[in-house]
Amino acid sequence: MSFSFLSASSHALVPYGWDDVWEAEFAAHTAPGLVPGRVVRVDRNMCDVFTADGIVRADTAMVMPSDPMRIVCTGDWAVLDPGDSDPRFVRKLLPRRTRFVRSTSSKRSEGQVLAANLDHVVVCVSLAAELDLGRLERFLSLAWESGAQPVVALTKADLVPDTTHLLADAEAAAPGVRVVVVSAADGTGLDVLAGVLDRGSAVLLGQSGAGKSTLTNALLGSEVQEVQTVRDADGKGRHTTTTRDLLPLPGGGVLIDTPGLRGVGLWDAQSGVSQVFAEIEALARDCRFHDCSHQSEPGCAVLTALEEGVLPHRRLESYRKLLRENAWIASRTDQRLRSEMRREWKQRSAAGREMYERKRGGGGGHRHGRVY
Repeated sequence: MSFSFLSASSHALVPYGWDDVWEAEFAAHTAPGLVPGRVVRVDRNMCDVFTADGIVRADTAMVMPSDPMRIVCTGDWAVLDPGDSDPRFVRKLLPRRTRFVRSTSSKRSEGQVLAANLDHVVVCVSLAAELDLGRLERFLSLAWESGAQPVVALTKADLVPDTTHLLADAEAAAPGVRVVVVSAADGTGLDVLAGVLDRGSAVLLGQSGAGKSTLTNALLGSEVQEVQTVRDADGKGRHTTTTRDLLPLPGGGVLIDTPGLRGVGLWDAQSGVSQVFAEIEALARDCRFHDCSHQSEPGCAVLTALEEGVLPHRRLESYRKLLRENAWIASRTDQRLRSEMRREWKQRSAAGREMYERKRGGGGGHRHGRVY
């Protein structure tokens, strides 16, 4: 990409992902002294931002929206007050190109943006623990939905004598995704992963104990992130990383290390789920009915593939589970959809009661002199 349109003051931002498109976005904010920068860490209502003059501390109070999806997060490109301002404020965020979002645990079912403006989402899975393919598919659904390219890093390969079958299982659960077997301890696969992430913006995601911070240090070539060993009792980590930190890679580009995620609830991830289960979506196009639920309908190509052993039962169950969850999340945030689902549930409940009465011999539903 050519950077001929970049201003001299912005060249220092190029290693952090700045390009002529961001320059054009920033052009609309040319009030005297305003400068661009990339958010490298957020701490409540304050954030650290990398600018052409280095990392500065800024207050986010002026861009605290009611919509939690628009709160400043690591990876955002921000418009800052001039360098002589005291205190300095983030005045505006440039439009996000991509964003990784999960649902929060709040009763209001809000979305939480974990990182923004990503080229790659690296899902880290430890080979030192049992490979949870369902969890991997969940992470990948959100990764595809983010707009970035997913990558799977099977970490701690040095602890497994033979990774052949584990790699095959992961690749089967991640169609269209690069799966890399890596070990920060002996260097296996690090050059391959570094080549994939070259000069872009990436985030490492996974459970605590997946080796994200250790992998970050290996890719950076220095001990930047603190690491701890996993607990012997259950193989889980101790949440060494407590913030999402954006760090420059030696060969260009940046890497965001994140705290371990105990939960990764879906958030408006319909297309992401479809991408992860592309083979099921392809089979569904050959079903007799266009609205086939793949439960018991005649002429269902998905069930035929299941019976013939072409489609693993585990994959179909995982697909159904994620679709149900995504529909439920959507229903809690969309009044119209929620009403439709409630009406459908009432119809199913009524049909179920009718069937129950028939099985009891109620026939037309006569009970206590009444007709139901």
